[in-house]
Amino acid sequence: MNFFKKLFSPITATLGFIQKYFKSMIFLLILFLIFGGPGAENIHKPNLMKIELNGPIFDSTAFLEEVKRAESPNIKGVLMVVNSPGGAVAPSIEMALAIKRLKEKKPVISYAGGVMASGSYYASIYSDKIIANPGAMIGSIGVLFQSPNIKELADKIGIKEQTIAAGKYKQIGTPTREWLPHEKKELETMIDDTYNMFVTDVANARGLDINNSSSYADAHVFTARMAKDVGLIDEVGSIYTATKEIEKLSGVSEPIWLKKDKIEKFMDKFIAETSSKVYSYFYGLKAY
Repeated sequence: MNFFKKLFSPITATLGFIQKYFKSMIFLLILFLIFGGPGAENIHKPNLMKIELNGPIFDSTAFLEEVKRAESPNIKGVLMVVNSPGGAVAPSIEMALAIKRLKEKKPVISYAGGVMASGSYYASIYSDKIIANPGAMIGSIGVLFQSPNIKELADKIGIKEQTIAAGKYKQIGTPTREWLPHEKKELETMIDDTYNMFVTDVANARGLDINNSSSYADAHVFTARMAKDVGLIDEVGSIYTATKEIEKLSGVSEPIWLKKDKIEKFMDKFIAETSSKVYSYFYGLKAY
């Protein structure tokens, strides 16, 4: 009898352990499945990726990191989902050029889910195809330089500016007084040059007639259907349409989308919502 007890003692001990800690094990298993479970992307490597461009454009760093991530040989196609009013010119151009480079390696489709305007439209122009939700707003191809004039407020609270500057145009854009005529002219020259670059890039990327730019540029804002008529987008459709199109262009037999973890999704949403609230007014040159 003792012989059999010794023989089966490892099994008995194991069963006893399971029985005693069964609930704890189930709880840990649930946590593992929620936060660290091997999704399909770990069993089979993801072959498609979504990049989101939400809210005002301040900086291109996070976006460029996503594009770099999308350069992985395992990723065969990229869907860029856009809902942004635009923003600063330089990061918008960085995004556009990053998409242009990425498109040389794999298909990229941009989808306008709500607003694809100015800087965010600039970021999308080199995509293989632009698809827009029927209710989306597209375009606003224009540039502005904005700064408040706080002279009256400063006078009321007794603040006086003290400045030592060298250079005729060194105080361009100052908020403490009216801009001088030569300063306005200098700003207009800079804005016109930036606008011409914007229009030229759109015309070249989209195969449009630059001599007819007044029909699609000049800061016009279009509905999706109107944007298609003037050549700013290729198709009016839903996110389903865009998803199926990139799956088709990428040539994957079994689409497996790269998924963000819950914390990453939360942080992306938090940053986008926060930036939208603080963006209502700021200094500088904007494609907005």
